[in-house]
Amino acid sequence: MNQHRPLVSIGMPVYNGEPFLEVALNSLLGQTFEDFELIISDNGSTDRTEEICRQYANADRRIRYFRSEQNLGAGWNFDRVVKLATGKYFKWACHDDLCSLEFLQRCIDILEQDPKTVLAYPKTLIIDENGSEIEKYEDQFNLRSPQPSKRFKIYHHLVRYGHQCHPFHGLIRGDVLTKLLPLGSYPSSDLVLLGKLTLYGKFYEVPSYLFWKRDHPATSVRAHRPFRERIAWYDPTQKGKLYLTRWKWLKEYIQAIENAPLNWQERVSCNFQMLQWLIWNSGWLTKDLLKAAAWPIIKPLINKQFPTELSEQRTALELSHK
Repeated sequence: MNQHRPLVSIGMPVYNGEPFLEVALNSLLGQTFEDFELIISDNGSTDRTEEICRQYANADRRIRYFRSEQNLGAGWNFDRVVKLATGKYFKWACHDDLCSLEFLQRCIDILEQDPKTVLAYPKTLIIDENGSEIEKYEDQFNLRSPQPSKRFKIYHHLVRYGHQCHPFHGLIRGDVLTKLLPLGSYPSSDLVLLGKLTLYGKFYEVPSYLFWKRDHPATSVRAHRPFRERIAWYDPTQKGKLYLTRWKWLKEYIQAIENAPLNWQERVSCNFQMLQWLIWNSGWLTKDLLKAAAWPIIKPLINKQFPTELSEQRTALELSHK
């Protein structure tokens, strides 16, 4: 049995990825840096995803394929690939995105040279379903200050009005990432994770367009526009339940500041930044509280729409943990 531990783990959570899956796999398997494992977690796909994955796994021993017979939600699946990883560095890869063949090598060079950098990522091109360029997206997450509080502050200014969060798909130090799990089964949990990472080390932007993010009608944001549907996409057991997202973000940030390896001055500075965050998000936080107050009236109307579906999803999730 091969006991080799690869330097890099790539985790691909997938559900019904047939249209773009093979192209995405080819862009990963053709990397100039070859010492990696590719962990594919199939969340109960009903198309040809399983067939494609098994064909590739049989042809390349670096691929480890896992399948759940039930769709347990995107949040569960994104966490699962990290838990299965064995490499020093980790990268999430979506089934519809593409990477330049130099992606891994360029990011590894940065992380190997500077142990204080926790995330290395390249610039991003947005492409459509046919692979044609839509735009060059400015991520601006090149956060290289030695002060955690300064990185945390800049991060919040960058994401205040939203962000497409492409650095999430960069290369991350595995030992740091595992401290921050679970990722979180709620909208923008990827952005919150990046905020937590700023407390542990620097971000480095490789000044080349090596990541191609595909924008198409079946992406999660476009396919699940109603916020309640997006919550259920992350975690099916939350469908029909009250979910106070901004309060969840607040709790995650506060806990991250408490748990991060900061001196007292840096911890105070980060908490002070959260006061600014509270001001910026006061409207959303108030809206969540109003929704909670009205929930006894709203809940029966929502649950009447899908009581059987909820029961089936809860049962599947319980069985998966036995």
